[in-house]
Amino acid sequence: MELGLGIHGEPGVATTERLTATELAGLLVERLLVERPADADGRAGVILNGLGATKYEELFVVWKEVAAQLADAGVQVVSPEVGELVTSLDMAGCSLTLHWLDDELAELWDAPADTPAFRRGDVSGMTPRAATSAAPAQTVTTPEAAPVAEASAESRRLAVTVRSSVDAMLATVTEHEAYLGDIDAVAGDGDHGRGMLRGLHAASQAAHATDAGAGGTLRAAGAALADNGGGSSGVLWGAMLRAIGDAVGDTEVPEPQAVAAALRKGADTIAELGGAKVGDKTLLDALVPFVDALERQVSAGAGLGDAWRQAAETATAAAENTSALRPNIGRARPLAEKSIGTPDPGAVSLALCATAVGAVLAEDCGGER
Repeated sequence: MELGLGIHGEPGVATTERLTATELAGLLVERLLVERPADADGRAGVILNGLGATKYEELFVVWKEVAAQLADAGVQVVSPEVGELVTSLDMAGCSLTLHWLDDELAELWDAPADTPAFRRGDVSGMTPRAATSAAPAQTVTTPEAAPVAEASAESRRLAVTVRSSVDAMLATVTEHEAYLGDIDAVAGDGDHGRGMLRGLHAASQAAHATDAGAGGTLRAAGAALADNGGGSSGVLWGAMLRAIGDAVGDTEVPEPQAVAAALRKGADTIAELGGAKVGDKTLLDALVPFVDALERQVSAGAGLGDAWRQAAETATAAAENTSALRPNIGRARPLAEKSIGTPDPGAVSLALCATAVGAVLAEDCGGER
């Protein structure tokens, strides 16, 4: 049996022989009590959750042991919940959660609730929120679509290159989807390729649907990628593209140095939003070396096409070098040991996309701007 298996099917932190209910309860309780906050007064909201294919009878057998061991440890169990509250299709197994309470949290934990998925206490004396408003009815109107930012003819021509770049990223992720999923499955849930593919499909459609300039096209693609991409990667990529679009704008065709500065803004946005840094085994481990190399090349006078190609080679090497890193953030962090020896999927997809865009720039502008 797997211990520490993720709700999305991520590999567990350890594998062991099947345990009895008493042994399993002891292991779960012991692992959680180690993380008991120093200021906890002993009260805890407790959830024993079935993942979808564990019979309720079996859950209650485990609960009997969990309750006894928590009592022996001096934990005051407040309104425990045993049942299927967070399931993962038909996954067998269970999870144990301890939520340490203070006076305020204890009151909220015990508050009556009546929702389609969770019910607790008596709500018969409570007035539904929708019925409490005494405000007059308001006319609901559908807002008109936001106007496209005024763009210069030069920026609209550059937007064609932006659309080709998004299409090239979509093509390369489509080609490498299975590989990205395989390396993500080592310490994650194996959906990085699929998530990026969905996001880039939406980004491509949004880019082709707008008549904006280069900046507006990047912003539209970023918003679509964030809304449709899988997990944190979609959000981070979306934020990066929007930041780059803001920096590029819709009026001028940026010089290579300005393009590099826009990419730097995108990298800084990801670092701020995700809280990661170089060395944490994330896409930043490929993105930051890419931007560093791009800045060096354009400062030395290289045209954008040549500079981007060389920077993409740097990103590819940096992505491969993440094999030696231990993840310090994200889903892979609990499985750090398993992750060593496999490159970070986010860094690999970043390098693949950078390489694909480099091919577009080489065709559109060669070694020139």
